[in-house]
Amino acid sequence: MIAIIDYDAGNLKSVEKALTALGEEPVVSRDKELLLSADKVILPGVGSFGDAMEKLHQYELVDVIHQVVSRGTPFLGICLGLQLFFESSGESKGVRGLSLLPGKIVRFPDTPGLKVPHMGWNRLDIKPGTRLFKGIDSGAYVYFVHSYYLEAGRESDVAASATYGIRFGASVECENLFACQFHPEKSGDTGLNILKNFIELT
Repeated sequence: MIAIIDYDAGNLKSVEKALTALGEEPVVSRDKELLLSADKVILPGVGSFGDAMEKLHQYELVDVIHQVVSRGTPFLGICLGLQLFFESSGESKGVRGLSLLPGKIVRFPDTPGLKVPHMGWNRLDIKPGTRLFKGIDSGAYVYFVHSYYLEAGRESDVAASATYGIRFGASVECENLFACQFHPEKSGDTGLNILKNFIELT
């Protein structure tokens, strides 16, 4: 069973719909026992870093997430979900993230000719041998909507990069932790294949 964490964030329905299209029956929930018993867990989201962490604390999900991760359950963050994996964000100063991985989230610098937020299709530079991108060629295009990007604390955690004025971590992979800054559920066949790879992790 695949569980999608419900913490009043946007984008839960589109992720649920994409998984259903792949033949899954995902459950959207914030129930602790259900999340801990799931085979795989997904943390999607759009919105602000600070508001999201406030909701995760309000629903007592921070400790649950750490328990899920410590059990070795495959755990996928999407968009804001990726950002929450890390220690802090320039969007919400003083707010501590989940700190599942070392690194911080910073705002795109003002660059002539480039609008912020970064919105639209962009190509991925995929690291060879990653499980999330199995069968997907480097150079594949995916869909982004974000104003803040990842500065990973460990380059080894970065599974794919993209460039928008600067090069940034577009996806991470470390043991049972996986995350995408882009929206696989809005990235056509490539995105569905990424989600399928996650579903098929053993």
